[in-house]
Amino acid sequence: MALFSVRTLGFPEIRQDGQLCHLALRKGVALLVYLAEAKGPVGRDAVATMLWPEGREEVVRARFRRLLHRLQLTLGDDVLTTDRSTVRWSAAIDLQVDSQLFEQACDRGEFERACRHYPGDFLEGFSPGDCPQFDEWAFFRREALRGRAIQALERVVHDRNAAGDYAAAAAHAGRLVELDPLSEVYGRHLIRNLLLAGDRATAQRHLEALTQRLRDELNVAPESETRALLNAGATLPIEQPPSTRYVSGGGVHLAFQTYGAGPIDVLVLPGFVSHVERVWEEPRCRAFLSSLAGMGRLILLDRRGIGLSDRVGFNPSVDATAQDIGTVLDAASSRRVVLFGASEGGPACIKFAVDHPDRVAGLILFASLAKGTATHDYPYALQAGQYDLWLQQLIAVWGGPAGIETFAPSLSGDPQARAWWAGLLRAASSPGALKGVLEALRDMDVRQFLGRVSMPTLVLHRHDDRAVRIGASRHLASHIAQARFIELDGADHWAFAGDQQPVLDHIGRFVGSLAG
Repeated sequence: MALFSVRTLGFPEIRQDGQLCHLALRKGVALLVYLAEAKGPVGRDAVATMLWPEGREEVVRARFRRLLHRLQLTLGDDVLTTDRSTVRWSAAIDLQVDSQLFEQACDRGEFERACRHYPGDFLEGFSPGDCPQFDEWAFFRREALRGRAIQALERVVHDRNAAGDYAAAAAHAGRLVELDPLSEVYGRHLIRNLLLAGDRATAQRHLEALTQRLRDELNVAPESETRALLNAGATLPIEQPPSTRYVSGGGVHLAFQTYGAGPIDVLVLPGFVSHVERVWEEPRCRAFLSSLAGMGRLILLDRRGIGLSDRVGFNPSVDATAQDIGTVLDAASSRRVVLFGASEGGPACIKFAVDHPDRVAGLILFASLAKGTATHDYPYALQAGQYDLWLQQLIAVWGGPAGIETFAPSLSGDPQARAWWAGLLRAASSPGALKGVLEALRDMDVRQFLGRVSMPTLVLHRHDDRAVRIGASRHLASHIAQARFIELDGADHWAFAGDQQPVLDHIGRFVGSLAG
């Protein structure tokens, strides 16, 4: 049986029994990669139209037949299996695809092996030319794999550092820096582990390079924590994010952190995107979370499919996210908790509070909503068509600080905040995964649970919020028996953006009344 290997990570290659197959046909390479990724039969007309989008039907079919014939002449007659309607790699050959090996290693938790399988981004530097549908497919696949690579590298850096293998941790941190050169968190990982490995000169060079990048791209200087590393050495007790832990629930590994102590826990579930480590990178967000940790033990989690938690192959529902809350609370040995649901995090907190009233002392809903899209009896959200258009626009500008003008107008002109948000988006999800998460949120509706919320509830919303209309919070407060509604000044959707002190004051009084 012939062994064919398809390299998709980096510039694509096709090999037969270890020998490179010289294919001068870019569309032929694109077809072979697409079929390898599909893992089964693909419609002939669909893939032909993808490769020749502008041609007449009969011309496209003729070109596709010629392409198949030329591939068979190069690779052999038995490599592809075709019939009148489909085409696929033959089941009679042994096919190995590096992207699939990479994902399988991630799924098994073999993150160092996964990193070895990832030498570069998906189809890096390759395009068949004049095939926008193929290029769009490759973009989504590239971002999904890149997100998993970042996640794997983060895990390896953490594990190697904990094991005292600082040179290996630095090597993997260096790859993180290559993937996101403007992240100070990744830069600090690299510099700190180099210092711990005894390579001060290289650490100095990387600090200088990071400083130059931040100056050139953002016109900002590194934060004091970054600069202090070399001044005081690797043993300097700089402010570090809490350590990330993992718990398995429903076959999904969830990332979470605990920070601080107190008579009551405060679990924060953010909106559609999160990353329990990178949230600490933004100074205002870090200050906000630290203030919450002063009120009680802070619990942060990444819901399934997002951040450092496992990617999932389906759209995570409100029920699934509520289940994640319970899994993390069990892992953290939490007895009494205040749930803080921000934006799209609110519905899952509502669902958990209704299902487990004995575990929830109070509920905080910040700029949240009960239904993803508008209907005649719920006019407080976007219409379904408007939502889908917004989602398309968000994905179209992926890789940059997408939507920051809407989510945090007070920070939209801050280059460091823009770079942080862009990096957080890339690390937290991929366009395809995010699309699934937001489609699930679009379809959610927890209105039927509002009358069953039995614990004290604080509803907060800034009056000029551009992301979620204030009417959505008024609706929540009017349908929850023990709810108190507070209308705040400002337009920022993120709780930590803008004037965060009034938000913290109201939360502090609410949590304090429950903790006593």
